[in-house]
Amino acid sequence: MFPPQRIVCLTEETVETLYLLGEQDRIVGISGYVVRPPQARREKPRISAFTSANIEKILALQPDLVLTFSDLQAEIVADLVRRGLAVHAFNQRCIAGILDMIRTLGALVEAADRAKELVARLAAGLAAARARAAALPRRPLVFFEEWDDPLISAIGWVSELIETAGGIDVFADRARQAAAKNRVATSEEVIERRPDLIIGSWCGKKFRPERVAARPGFAQLPAVQNGDLYEIKSSLILQPGPAALTDGLTMLQNIIQGWASRR
Repeated sequence: MFPPQRIVCLTEETVETLYLLGEQDRIVGISGYVVRPPQARREKPRISAFTSANIEKILALQPDLVLTFSDLQAEIVADLVRRGLAVHAFNQRCIAGILDMIRTLGALVEAADRAKELVARLAAGLAAARARAAALPRRPLVFFEEWDDPLISAIGWVSELIETAGGIDVFADRARQAAAKNRVATSEEVIERRPDLIIGSWCGKKFRPERVAARPGFAQLPAVQNGDLYEIKSSLILQPGPAALTDGLTMLQNIIQGWASRR
């Protein structure tokens, strides 16, 4: 059926996007990890985690479209396709990809004009952030820690947002690696790159700056010496959707601008 009337979303960014487009009534099921917007958890049944899903619950909802993300959900996708469901798998890993996701989703629900307006607002926010960053007297070196054991550095869109906000991602050379295993860093590499800021977003658990500061050799880092260790919640920065380009970017700006104002 086109446009789809009953949509299941297995990640948060498509849920948030559909709400922002005013198309939330089409959603009949969501991931248990969805926290944006808050009313989604109250209004929609939860039928999946991230890498696992209750296939029978999904089938019972009789969706005419299931939205998924990345190779990490490939097995779920294959199972759903074998059961006869229509699936669209997004795979955005950069800012441009996030904006394309919004445009594509808008087209799928016949809300292309509203999607275009949303993309324009997000693009304007990105441009304003870049203009503010250009006025910084100095750009801090930033280590963004996506996980602590092993240390995993920033994925593509996060690295780009760090640059947009006025920072320099110390592992930008790895950011285009989609798989986390290809963005693993050693403590020695972090020490060698001497970040001014350490920003943690440990997906699924609270960032512990005191543990980071206590790592062997980290006491010599400017970030640790000056107490510049911060957390950004994963729901704000690690979901490749509107949240990262709005609240996630704002938090990065606040951290970086605050650091610059003390110099």
